[in-house]
Amino acid sequence: MSTTPEAQESERVATNDAVRKAFEIAVKLSCRPVLTGLENTPAEGGFIVASNHLSFLDSVLIQALFPRTVSFFAKAEYFNQTGVKGRAMKLFFESVGSVPVERQRQSASVEALFHLGAIAEAGHGVGIYPEGTRSRDGRLYRGKNGVGWLAVATGLPVVPVGLRGTEALQKPDSRMIRPTKFDMHVGEPLQFPKQGKKHPLPARRAATEQIMDAIAGLSGQERVARYNAPPAEADG
Repeated sequence: MSTTPEAQESERVATNDAVRKAFEIAVKLSCRPVLTGLENTPAEGGFIVASNHLSFLDSVLIQALFPRTVSFFAKAEYFNQTGVKGRAMKLFFESVGSVPVERQRQSASVEALFHLGAIAEAGHGVGIYPEGTRSRDGRLYRGKNGVGWLAVATGLPVVPVGLRGTEALQKPDSRMIRPTKFDMHVGEPLQFPKQGKKHPLPARRAATEQIMDAIAGLSGQERVARYNAPPAEADG
């Protein structure tokens, strides 16, 4: 018996909601997280979540615990693996709102930023880490201008998030996940005047700095004035 496209989409949404809810329950039962400020999530329309970054798991934790879906980018490999495990991974990442991106291409970061803007302007939530990569020493590094570009280009509310303790869930370079308590503090949305995609650099930079100040206030991290480097560069 065939089904209509509308019925198939309804079934897909229901499945995604069920998977996301199940993961939310699992996280709350196993980790007992301290959650504050979730009511600051806009009830409707597009919005941008800007968070510090301590663990590989940060994205899926935010996606599971926020009251609305937040789309983060994830490696395309998570979506195209074969077999039962591959299908399960694809279902999970799609359910929590992840969007595949080919990170090895040089133009991928710019394309990803434009893609995030389009998703947000369509009325959905998107997530970004202003530091660009995980902090391996627990400090908060200087924010890159991508988050400021999104904020000023779209004029959508930016919801700052401060994570504490998520690095203990999965140590760097380890595949072992150890359930442990962590905090997620959500701040009041920040609003910046919409100036479109072609706006002056100072406006972008000022927005980025204001967002990073808000994240620092929520995370309680020590600040670092320089940009964070990927592990290979940091270790070199």
